[in-house]
Amino acid sequence: MSKSVILGIESSCDDTSAAIIQENIILSNTTASQKIHLEYGGVVPELASRAHQQNIIPVVNQALSQANIQQKEICAIGFTRGPGLLGSLLVGTSFAKSLAMALDIPLIEVNHLHAHILAHFIEDANASPPEFPFICLTVSGGHSLIVLVKDYFDMEVLGKSIDDAAGEAFDKIGKIMNLDYPAGPIIDQLSSRGNENAFQFSKPNLENYNYSFSGIKTSVLYFIQKELKKNPQFIEDNLHDLCASVQKSIVDILLKKLQKAADDYKIKEIAIAGGVSANSKLRSSLQALSKEKGWNYYIPKFEYTTDNAAMIAMVAQLKYKRGEFTDLRTTATAKYDL
Repeated sequence: MSKSVILGIESSCDDTSAAIIQENIILSNTTASQKIHLEYGGVVPELASRAHQQNIIPVVNQALSQANIQQKEICAIGFTRGPGLLGSLLVGTSFAKSLAMALDIPLIEVNHLHAHILAHFIEDANASPPEFPFICLTVSGGHSLIVLVKDYFDMEVLGKSIDDAAGEAFDKIGKIMNLDYPAGPIIDQLSSRGNENAFQFSKPNLENYNYSFSGIKTSVLYFIQKELKKNPQFIEDNLHDLCASVQKSIVDILLKKLQKAADDYKIKEIAIAGGVSANSKLRSSLQALSKEKGWNYYIPKFEYTTDNAAMIAMVAQLKYKRGEFTDLRTTATAKYDL
């Protein structure tokens, strides 16, 4: 039997992405990012959906070309059904349904968060994938979750953010400091030249494994407002230290709950996923904590951390083998729980 070839499509936010997977090997993974949102300081949903409409055909064609695959060789199409921006999701969903109908091949819906976690099982994502059960800290611009992963399709959310996500906190704090959007990577870069212990910000004290990042955002805002009254150049004079201190605070919050979950469930297989897992401080801190705790830790390849279609294709490939297909009546959904 020939190896199945799957087309994956991702359009949950402001990246239009398409990938071709054969078994668990990625043959191509192409993405068109939208620069238009920079001038607005955040993603504008209407502009995002319009850009997806412009980008999706060229991106899919590029993925097929790079993989040296013809449309007739595709066995199935996997697409992000949710969660995400509804307008953006509708573009990817509609395109996937239309192409699947035209080629008369199966359609496979994928949960975006599920895909972030299972990106670890792409052939070149890690030296080796995590062993079940493992705990995955899934952190992005829209979500912060601690997930107990018992199997590919058996997952339990142990904790989640009750307000802002970690990535959202980075971006909102970046806006307070007059940084461009998205601020997360900029804060990471500026932190390398700062003193992470220069300033202290409030940290939440929630029970169990849930997160809250609205408090640190407010703490930073009030602190900066107070200091600006004394010195109007405070942000410019202390930018690197501010970024390093903010980054350390957010990473400490993330890892404190992760450690609690790992200890309580007695699990030593620990993974991170999502856009914020690209953060250098989170990566180095997880590495240090893993050494201290005797964990086996898994950090995915950088290109599989941000929103990408390779992770969608990976889940679609697993569902294809299980015969889990969806029909043309399926619709995009902004909220889609694991």
